[in-house]
Amino acid sequence: MNNDPNGELRRSAWNPVLVVLATVGGLSLLALAGLFFLLYSVLHQASESRTVLPGTGDKVGVVPVTGVIDDPAPTLKALREFRLDASIKAVVVRIDSPGGAVGASQEIYEEIRRLDAVKPVVASMGSVAASGGYYAALGARKIIANPGTVTGSIGVILKIPNLGRLLQKLGIRTTVVKSGKLKDLGSVTRDLTPAERRVLQGVMSDIHRQFIEAVARSRGLEVTAVEPLADGRILSGRQARDAGLLDELGNFSLAVQRAAELARIEGEPTLVYPRKDRMTLLRELLEEEGAEGLARLAGRLADSLRPRLTLEPAH
Repeated sequence: MNNDPNGELRRSAWNPVLVVLATVGGLSLLALAGLFFLLYSVLHQASESRTVLPGTGDKVGVVPVTGVIDDPAPTLKALREFRLDASIKAVVVRIDSPGGAVGASQEIYEEIRRLDAVKPVVASMGSVAASGGYYAALGARKIIANPGTVTGSIGVILKIPNLGRLLQKLGIRTTVVKSGKLKDLGSVTRDLTPAERRVLQGVMSDIHRQFIEAVARSRGLEVTAVEPLADGRILSGRQARDAGLLDELGNFSLAVQRAAELARIEGEPTLVYPRKDRMTLLRELLEEEGAEGLARLAGRLADSLRPRLTLEPAH
């Protein structure tokens, strides 16, 4: 027989806490199991199947170019697959990008040109298709933008931070051993020397010239006509159209229509989107549904905890 009423009271007080901990642990395990099941389902179903929007006519491929352009590999793969697929009669490249790496943008531009030599390609600009995004669009046979699309920004920029003073305050020093006076060009621990600035400016000027020449070649303009617009300024879609930097104002549906006309497709074209590998699907799942799923889980946990958050002794 227990003659310690205080001990019994303490044990009674801990009972709700144990219930709470058991509930949280059970829900956590359930959520973890659900997450593993969801990931397995995504990876199992990701058999690299294409997304198809049925129509009454032949197929038009749609290749999205979104976000900062840094890794061109997925876009290049999609463009190549559509070039080799005889059932794809035309391609729309949907661009919604502020730009990115020069080399990556040039690779996409060249691959679009290569594709357009086989079947018509139309570039459709979304909210923004500037700098490298506009560079990529230049490979298409026709460029269509919304009146308010932000585009242009024909230019090149290089930013090099200088952390020298900060490192000095932290007592950090760097020792450089190099084989040539320009081998540590662009070091973040000091200012550029005049010679280094000349070298970098020369590289930037050459890349800028390549951009201008690509615009002139794609748009059928003289280089001298492009140069005044190639100071890095942005333009609206309507301004770009008036300047000859694109062909027509319209949305994605108009771009699909123009692609179908160029390919002589009768009826409403069937839209085919590229295959997505498993990591792409997983990344999209985490980005688009992860936050929503976590919010739902947090809500369920809060609901389960709310009525039990008490340490009152049981009677």
